[in-house]
Amino acid sequence: MTSTDQETRSTSSFAIRDCALMSMATGIRIQTLREMRDQLQTVDRASIYHHFWGRLLQPQFVEQEYNNDFASWVYRSLHEKGLAERLSMVNPANFENLEDLRQELVDLLEDRLDKSEFVPWCRRDEQFHFIKSQVVVLSTDLELSRPEELAQVVPSLSKESIFYHFIDARRRIPDGMDDFSAWMGGFGDRYQEVIATLMAFDPYFSSLIDIRRTLTEILQSHLGGERR
Repeated sequence: MTSTDQETRSTSSFAIRDCALMSMATGIRIQTLREMRDQLQTVDRASIYHHFWGRLLQPQFVEQEYNNDFASWVYRSLHEKGLAERLSMVNPANFENLEDLRQELVDLLEDRLDKSEFVPWCRRDEQFHFIKSQVVVLSTDLELSRPEELAQVVPSLSKESIFYHFIDARRRIPDGMDDFSAWMGGFGDRYQEVIATLMAFDPYFSSLIDIRRTLTEILQSHLGGERR
């Protein structure tokens, strides 16, 4: 466990963190559906994470019709609407780890490839570029001493803080917990109801603004505070 995790999960204080997503090219480019299947079997897990969650921290200038980069490319460049819809229904929050998520993607692509001898392909200028990302953690001056303060603080947290504490935390903390729930769990059974509600909230199909709004409603409902 890192020092940051120890601070976050301490029952005495909760250090609010901010973050930035540093995107890096992998050098892997594909042009056909078979190449996507092959590369997905070995590509860095950080790339799979990026193409599912990274868009939350990246500005979107157009409304995304599909929920991850793989589905978007399959629809836009390969013109495989049926497969794109199946890929878009894959929710990474439902998988225990990125390896299980990887296998689900590979299985979906293999199923499509097995059904036809024709291998969908795209033009060279529409290739898919695998990107991986690293979360850079930034300190803030904000530190909480009791869970009730979360209801007051969360509405004004940056989108990056929401991403770090509620989404990225789930791959850092055992049992897929978010930082808020892990911290409150250190106080015994007192906050089990709000923890259960937070754990039941699926953030994948929401924007960070919507996630922050839902977290605010949950925390203010259970812990008190002015509703917005």
